[in-house]
Amino acid sequence: MSTAKTHTEAHSETPSEIARDVIRIEAEALTAMGAALPSDFDAVVARLLEVRGRVIVSGMGKSGHIAAKIAATMASTGTPAQYVHPGEASHGDLGMITREDAVILMSNSGETRELADIIAHCRRFAIPLIAITKKAESTLGQQADFLLTLPNAPEACAIGMAPTTSTTCTLALGDALAVAMMRLRGFERENFLAFHPGGTLGAQLLRVSSVMHRGDALPVVRETTPMGETLLEMTAKGFGVAAVVEDGRLLAVITDGDLRRNLSDLMARTAGEVATRNPRSILPDALLSEALGVMNTNKISALFAVDESGQLCGLVHIHDALRAGVA
Repeated sequence: MSTAKTHTEAHSETPSEIARDVIRIEAEALTAMGAALPSDFDAVVARLLEVRGRVIVSGMGKSGHIAAKIAATMASTGTPAQYVHPGEASHGDLGMITREDAVILMSNSGETRELADIIAHCRRFAIPLIAITKKAESTLGQQADFLLTLPNAPEACAIGMAPTTSTTCTLALGDALAVAMMRLRGFERENFLAFHPGGTLGAQLLRVSSVMHRGDALPVVRETTPMGETLLEMTAKGFGVAAVVEDGRLLAVITDGDLRRNLSDLMARTAGEVATRNPRSILPDALLSEALGVMNTNKISALFAVDESGQLCGLVHIHDALRAGVA
């Protein structure tokens, strides 16, 4: 009869208990790093802000994956950055690293041999070298111009060897660099949209003015316009509404609901007599997601955009928001 234990018998901890332990270990390391931020941090941010080229980020193995993510974060938040694989660097990609750049190298031990050629290249051409490592006395730590040390915290894996805590701390430190530079550059929502034109991120930052209909596309009538002409205008423009305007200012709105409420003597009336006064509107600079929220809350399908003086600027339809990816 076999005496081998099943997986459940061999480990008394539940998966949830293991997960909580991992998160606790990594959280404690992050807290320690936040309480004792590397002394070179401010100097590193100041130096990176001066870079005329790009921030080159590199690492091997798990550190390489973290390096690629940090480079992407920097690039998307106003700091030109690029990930360079250290193995490829030794076979020609060192040409991607110029005197105008600065280099961030990541290695928990500071002795990753694949980084040697990048270190030598930086020393040869006086390229600023920033090290992120746990060991200040390591080769990487000694060769760097700036040193960002990781906390001396245990890895969260069962054998204490798989990169877990160290990569989490490296990622957090890289994010801290990116966000610090982002804020100091005055990087705003509009800049973020320029780097994220596609997908949900871009859609959530679109302004009403980016999609609204303007000029001759707008269904516009005056207060004295007969309802027969008003219906023709509404039908021709196809939004199911009409704006009642005087001297360019939005006074009222005619909707399908207004038409139904006045159906008995509709054709004998004017636009001003049928319209709803003080209609809901939105500023052209408002977020498109905000406009969608107003339409959903008030169960309407179209919203006129006016400036702060009440001048009619455009119209946004719920279909415009959906086409743009705002949902």
